[in-house]
Amino acid sequence: MEAPDVAQLATFYSELLGWAIHHMDEQDAALDPGEGVAYLSIQRSDAYVRPTWPAAPGQQQMMLHLDFEVTDLSGQTRRAIELGATLAEYQPQDNVCVLLDPAGHPFCLYTS
Repeated sequence: MEAPDVAQLATFYSELLGWAIHHMDEQDAALDPGEGVAYLSIQRSDAYVRPTWPAAPGQQQMMLHLDFEVTDLSGQTRRAIELGATLAEYQPQDNVCVLLDPAGHPFCLYTS
């Protein structure tokens, strides 16, 4: 995923998810979920444009979408906001909360 501030976004997701920052410098970062099979990568982009949520014709589209299952939706939503997320205005489902990370990427917290 791209962002103008690698450290800000890497720190946000590390704190939100409890994932270790495997690597970070000014140009990129990698977060390790601890399973050794994948990393969440963040690359610096000074030309990054925040996506529009929900999608709208002619506007920057979402480049990725992350979903995270939680047991306490309201508590984890509050925590994400405290860490720097923004609650999206449009919320399409009752058991899902759409948030925007500090760089504006939409992501969801949900309960099953």
